[in-house]
Amino acid sequence: MKYEANSAFCIVNSALLRGFIDMDEKYRMISERIRELREIFDMTEEEMAKETGVEVSTYIEYETSGKNIPISVLYHISQKFNVDLSEILTGEPARISTMQVCRRGKGQTIDRYPGYMFESLAPRFTGKIMEPLLVTLLPGQPDAPLVTHGGQEFNLVLEGEIVITYGDKEYALSAGDAVYFDPTHPHGQKAVGSEKARFLTVITE
Repeated sequence: MKYEANSAFCIVNSALLRGFIDMDEKYRMISERIRELREIFDMTEEEMAKETGVEVSTYIEYETSGKNIPISVLYHISQKFNVDLSEILTGEPARISTMQVCRRGKGQTIDRYPGYMFESLAPRFTGKIMEPLLVTLLPGQPDAPLVTHGGQEFNLVLEGEIVITYGDKEYALSAGDAVYFDPTHPHGQKAVGSEKARFLTVITE
C-alpha cells in the first residue's frame, strides 16, 4: 500500500505492519536504524550517549539489541536527525502532510517494556511538531526506568488509575485527570490496582 504525500484524507491500518516479523527481529532492525543514523551524521557512540543522556554502555546496548530503548530516547534521536519516529520504528517514511485519521485500535503499536505498550496515533504524518501516543499499562509489572527528555509533555488518563512519578514525588491520577509537565525531570507512569490503565500522552521536543 502506498501513501501520497499530499493526500487529503488517509485511514491508516497498521495491522498490515504487524505479525510479519517477530519482536526480536523488530528490535534488531530498530537498533540498525539508529546505528545507521549515527554513522551517517558521523557521531561516535560516546557522543550519542551524551546526546541522549545515558551511559555509553547503555547506548551501545541500544545499538546492539534494540531492546529496552525508552520511547523518549527514540523520539529524541528522531528529532536530532530530523527523521520521523515512525521511520525509525518501521523503516517506512511518513508521507502524509495534510490529514491522517487513525481508527480505534489501528495505530502503530510499540512494545518497549513488559506491561507497557505504546500506540502511535499519527505514524504516517510527516513533520510532526508533537507526538500523540496511546499508552496501555498492565498492573503488577516491574516499574519501567524513569526517563527524561526535552520539550513538554501532556498526559490524560482515559481508563483505570495510574501513578506518575515526577522527580521524588508521586501523584495518583484517575480517568479524566490530566497533567502537563516539564519532562527534563525524571518521570514515569505505572498502573495501580488490579485493572489495566490507559492514558493519552502528547510529547514535544
